[in-house]
This record gives sequence, C-alpha cells and structure tokens, in this order.
Amino acid sequence: MFEHFRLARFRFSIKAGPEGLVLPPYKGATFRGGFGSVFRRMTCAVHRQDCQDCTLREECPYAYIFETGPPPHTDALSKYESIPRPFVLEPPLETKRDYLPGEMLHFHLILIGRAGRYLPYFIIVFREMGEAGLGQGRRPFSLAEVAACGLEEEVPIYAAETGVVKNLDLSYSGKQLLERLPEKAARIRLAFDTPVQLKDQGKTVSRPDFHIFFRQALRRISSLAYFHQGEPLRVDYPALAERSRQVALTENTTRRHDWERYSRRQQQRLNMGGLVGTVVYEGALDEFLPFLVLGEQVHVGKNTVFGLGKYRIYVQ
Repeated sequence: MFEHFRLARFRFSIKAGPEGLVLPPYKGATFRGGFGSVFRRMTCAVHRQDCQDCTLREECPYAYIFETGPPPHTDALSKYESIPRPFVLEPPLETKRDYLPGEMLHFHLILIGRAGRYLPYFIIVFREMGEAGLGQGRRPFSLAEVAACGLEEEVPIYAAETGVVKNLDLSYSGKQLLERLPEKAARIRLAFDTPVQLKDQGKTVSRPDFHIFFRQALRRISSLAYFHQGEPLRVDYPALAERSRQVALTENTTRRHDWERYSRRQQQRLNMGGLVGTVVYEGALDEFLPFLVLGEQVHVGKNTVFGLGKYRIYVQ
C-alpha cells in the first residue's frame, strides 16, 4: 500500500558568519519565513502578488512548493488552504540563541513525493538566505554542507568549497520503512518533540486520545499520497477511524506549549502552540502502526512546514 509513498531526507549544515547568529529558542518559523520569501524572489517569473490566477502556476516551483493547490478537475480537498505542502523543515531542537562566528547549526529537510526533484532550488535558496542574513540583525551565514540521509547511510552531496550538487538518490518508500516494524504491537510510547496541535470536530483538544491523534495522522498521510505521490491510499477510512477508538490512552504527561510568530503576509501574530511531552497507547495497534511510522517522518497536526508536529515512536 505504501510502495509509492516516497520520502527524501537531507541534513543541511550552516555556519554562522563573522558576526555570529542570534536566533529564537524555536527556530522553525525563522527558517521557514526567510526561506519562503527568497524562494519566491528567485523562482517567480511574473512577480505577481497572487499565485492562484497566474498562467504559469502549473509549472512554477514556488507555486507548487508554497502555494500548493489541487490538481485541475479534482474535487478532493478543493479548498486552497487545505492542501498540505510537500516539505517539512525540522529545525534543531536545541533552544540556545547565540551562535559564535564559525559555529555550526544543523537542521533537516524532508521532501515528499514529487517535491524531491526540487532539491537544487532549496540549496540555492539557502545559499542566498545566507547572504541576506537570518535572525536578529539579519546576520549572514554560509551553507557549509548538505547530506542525503537514507535509511542506512548519510552521504554528503553538496559542499561550499565546490558549489557542486551531486546527483545521488537516497530516497526511500513507505514500504521500506514498514519492513522494519515488529510483527505485533500492543503498547507504544510517543514523544512529542515539537508542539502537536490536535483538533476534534474543529476544536483544539488538550487530551491526546488515540482516535484523535490517529485520525489526524491518517488525514495528513492520505492527503500527501493523493496530491504529491500520485497514488491515493486504498483503505477503509471510516472503519479504521472507528476501530481506533478501541485503543486506550494509558499514560499522558503532555502539556500545552504556546508560542507565537508574526506573519508578514497576514499582518498579525499567530499562535503556533500545541502539546509537548509523552503519551502511552495500549490496545490492538498492529493495523495503525504503519500510519504512525509514516507520521513520524512527515509530522502530524498543523504547521508541519515549520517543524511542528514532530514526534518519535517507541514500540514497547
């Protein structure tokens, strides 16, 4: 079922410039905000404010990555805002703010499905971002290295010294990920590393019951499969969702973690909070585990492009 669901993971290493860097404790919004504006400036051919009616939309890298819309003549997820973006930026989890000149900072980029072909754009944009500056005072940095991260190995594919991007494919399928799963699972622990925002019937919830978490993972994975992998998941969604109610939440140490970012586009501050901490689920988990393992890669909940919704799964 997941043989067509492909992921490509890359580690980006940046080096603080001669003035160092001053960044917020959570760096996802800083990376994503600067990245989007530079990407648009470098790839947009017509420089319109609105991508929706642009005649070049179907061929534009920026429109596909950042203004993702539904394919023509499709009824699924027809609302523009509902289409999941085909990438995730995973900032470092460290909360330090001050980086000395020459100090290294690492983060990960996950490209989903067709987005994998756009890696060179991401590399060029982060090089340009280094010149434009980042964080407080817009201090410069350099993109030192990019490495492709497969399931078994990590290989450098770009170095600042040469400026050359090697053509190396270490992407992997959902099927390859699932081949590593144990045959049975009756108890799992999830560690929410970055805020996970969960909703039930349109309302944000403070208790991460399994059926709520699973439905959001299922919705995100099925949407990514449909819009970015070209293969819809063939599963009985209502039956799976109903059976997920039988899995119990037996331990819950999560807490609400609130933080805000300022959106230049919307001209307002936005709450990006969610749950952090750990949960334990117990029950007949076998049929749900594949979706949770994929969710570990692509994150779950809102604002995943900022690195939110990151969790780790431990089968116990």
